Amino acid sequence: MSVTRLDLLAFLRRERYAVLATACSEGHPQAALVGIAVNDRFELIFDTLETTRKASNVRQNPQVAFVIGPTDPRAVCTVQYEGIADEPAGAELDELLAHYYQAFPDGPARRNWPGLMYVRVKPQWIRYSNYAMDPPETVEFRGEELG
Repeated sequence: MSVTRLDLLAFLRRERYAVLATACSEGHPQAALVGIAVNDRFELIFDTLETTRKASNVRQNPQVAFVIGPTDPRAVCTVQYEGIADEPAGAELDELLAHYYQAFPDGPARRNWPGLMYVRVKPQWIRYSNYAMDPPETVEFRGEELG
């Protein structure tokens, strides 16, 4: 049984946290746990403070990667996600925040924190892996399949 776009979207919506990988200006890798939400275009959104390393890294180099799931210790599926980050504004941000606030109902209380920023990541490549199967199932999705 092969994973579909809808299966992938359902998995991403179940997982609320991901490890974000960025690179600092010297090229060294850095990772951080972030709370994520996803829209129907597989775009991820998270918030962070402008004073964090991840904020600085994303502004210098918008190419990022995530490992998503599993947070359930019995789970055996995971997603690798690569994309391009930006800072949406206006109507784009409002649409993304609707998804974010569904995943994180406490989000509106943070919106006025000094230095809070929102980051959207547009997918370029996603790999879903299911290690409950022998051999493991892996399915890759690329840009046009995710739009």
